[in-house]
Amino acid sequence: MTQVTVDNPIGMHVVLDLYECDPQILDDIERIEEILTKAAEIANATIIDKRFHKFSPQGVSGVVVVSESHIAIHTWPEHGYAAVDVYTCGDHTMPLKASEYIIRALKCKRPTIVKLDRGLLFED
Repeated sequence: MTQVTVDNPIGMHVVLDLYECDPQILDDIERIEEILTKAAEIANATIIDKRFHKFSPQGVSGVVVVSESHIAIHTWPEHGYAAVDVYTCGDHTMPLKASEYIIRALKCKRPTIVKLDRGLLFED
């Protein structure tokens, strides 16, 4: 079994606050599903399931469940804002590349990015 330490986290969690995105894209459920699906592929993750919901009068929430964890979004087209979560485990995944793609695909002009290592264990 691989020892998980501060130098070898289990996963990476990228939290995106995306401001000044294209409102039309943020309100298009089919486009949002396409973007998150492609992001999962770019991350080299294995897609298990997808679920998306269109709100009235506007906004989309969705998640792509992957073997390595998830990619999720909630949009506020009226504010040009999207909250995105890209969380993957395993050395083979590339959550930062997936995050960069999502930022470009939503035509985001002002992203904020927080990268968290998950599953850190400290040796005594």
